[in-house]
Amino acid sequence: MRRASPSMMPNIAEPVLRDIAWPLALAIAWIAGELGHRWLRLPRICSYGIVGFALAASQGGLLAAPAAKPIALLADVAFGLILFELGYRINLGWLRTNPWLGVTSLVEAGATFVAVFLVSRWFGMSLVPSLLLSAIAMSTSPAAVVRVANELRCSGQVTERTLHLSAFNSVLAVVFFKFVVGYWVLAGSGGAFQAIWSSIVVLVVSAGLGALFGVAVPGLLRMLGGLERNATVVFALAVLLLTAVTYAFRFSPLLAALAFGLVARHRRLVLSQAQRNFGALGDLLTLLLFVFVTATLDWRQVVAGFPMAMAVIGARMATKVAGTVLFARSSGISWRKGLYTGMALMPLSVFAILLLEQTRHLGLAL
Repeated sequence: MRRASPSMMPNIAEPVLRDIAWPLALAIAWIAGELGHRWLRLPRICSYGIVGFALAASQGGLLAAPAAKPIALLADVAFGLILFELGYRINLGWLRTNPWLGVTSLVEAGATFVAVFLVSRWFGMSLVPSLLLSAIAMSTSPAAVVRVANELRCSGQVTERTLHLSAFNSVLAVVFFKFVVGYWVLAGSGGAFQAIWSSIVVLVVSAGLGALFGVAVPGLLRMLGGLERNATVVFALAVLLLTAVTYAFRFSPLLAALAFGLVARHRRLVLSQAQRNFGALGDLLTLLLFVFVTATLDWRQVVAGFPMAMAVIGARMATKVAGTVLFARSSGISWRKGLYTGMALMPLSVFAILLLEQTRHLGLAL
């Protein structure tokens, strides 16, 4: 029997490594998350992100470029599940009883937009990328806020304000982002109709689709019965379908998923914590989401953008903390809790990567 030559071994090993790369990376990330949480008390998502970055193809790791459609779709679904949960936890009645919460969001998000725009222009970035970066900087990562709050079993005024402000800021960021895209289309070769479609129509249709799902899915569950048994599967399938539809037609999956959760809550559908965060399914997809997001980063780009990134982080911290502290007393909390809330609004990871991918899809380089 003829033996395989040593030169043939890499050719055999390469497809095997390619096939097992993502399952192996997820297993490594899960182990790192558990060890980091046990030994260093770090949130598990921190370790997930570190492993994804270390194993990325751009760092010479075993993961291929994460643009493959199955992995990207799973990451999009994972993000949609988190946004659904965030939307479900939002109580719009709180805005009526405490309008200063809405004022806080508008002021700190608006100040963040202006500050980051000035920083990016000072670093020589052109107008449209500066506007897009400023819109992204307004937001707070829903994925980081929701998962850390669930993992640490956080509750209280700071947690609830952080969740609500995260949702409001994300909506504001999407609105500003889409209007900037509309401006870019209008200033370029596109006409007024295409500009309106890229901004106003996308926002309205995305929110409308989410609201439609928020009405239809609870109605379907009530008709079929078995809420406790079927809720997790039905809502997960609904988020999967909603994400696929909005991506296929270039609408906003983020806004649609938030609207879905928000309307489902106000349809008087009561979900347990395990149902609204999708239990083990949610944990697994969150693991994949953070590994996927950090695997898209290239260390060379990270190093090149480090000075500007530090300036943007400083500007975001100053404006968000100042905004929450300024209106802390008016909204019914102490200045110290306002400071904690501002610091909790700092995470900006999955949301930013998602919007950056949208700019690439539209042909913009940011």
